[in-house]
Amino acid sequence: MIRTLLALDGALVRGALSLVLAAEEDIHVVAEVGRGDAVGQAVRVGRPDVAVVDFELIAGDAAAHRCPLLVLADPRRARGLYRVFFPGRTVGILASDVAPHRVVDGIRRLARRESVVDAELVLAALGADSPLTERETEVLRLTAAGAPVAEVAGSLRLSHGTVRNHLGRIARKTGARTRVEAVRVARESGWI
Repeated sequence: MIRTLLALDGALVRGALSLVLAAEEDIHVVAEVGRGDAVGQAVRVGRPDVAVVDFELIAGDAAAHRCPLLVLADPRRARGLYRVFFPGRTVGILASDVAPHRVVDGIRRLARRESVVDAELVLAALGADSPLTERETEVLRLTAAGAPVAEVAGSLRLSHGTVRNHLGRIARKTGARTRVEAVRVARESGWI
């Protein structure tokens, strides 16, 4: 039986993953926490074989937790992920939006002390190049400066529809729901 700790932000996500894991015969959730300051105590008390943790919860205090970690991180905010790696620590990393079966597989592999690595997440953590094209970056920079679609179109000599298409692709690539959120994600990622 693989004793597992869930340290994830958001009761809905944590509860849903707990239900998925409960259906597995070889995995038992020994504790669930939603705050970074509760992880250390949960590790000491629950003595898990593997901890599934949200990078945002443990980003500042990863070295304190002495069990194998399966870190779930948003690729757009993965810079600094290297802080969870240090000699003697078994760590796996997956994007936070992976399918549940990948988390289940990751738990099993970490329990066997095998590697679990999401290549796209590693590239994001290393500060890989922006996924935005040069034109999309120009559109987003003008949008970030407060220019409406018509002004962006005029400045770049594009049609309004083309600018809207660029903004739609930018939203998909950044995982944003709004232009403001796309600008924030791109700035945090160093793309603009």
